[in-house]
Amino acid sequence: MTLDKLPIGQSGIITQVGGEGALRCRLLDMGLIPRTQVTVRKAAPMGDPIEIHLRGYELTLRLEEAKEITIMPTDTTNSERMNTK
Repeated sequence: MTLDKLPIGQSGIITQVGGEGALRCRLLDMGLIPRTQVTVRKAAPMGDPIEIHLRGYELTLRLEEAKEITIMPTDTTNSERMNTK
């Protein structure tokens, strides 16, 4: 599954970062590396871009960029994680 398909409020673990050249380097530089947990926070009214939460900060990505990131969905939603802290 790719990050652009993850529903709002759901989390996943990055398994692979695709793309080529400058795009891939930019995604990796922003902290989108394998084994990182990401949560989709919200989407723009037309669905593009999306806002994700990772490594303690918010990041906005276009859907075209999110399609390059393969994830493994997790069962933990953002609200469940906040209640356990």
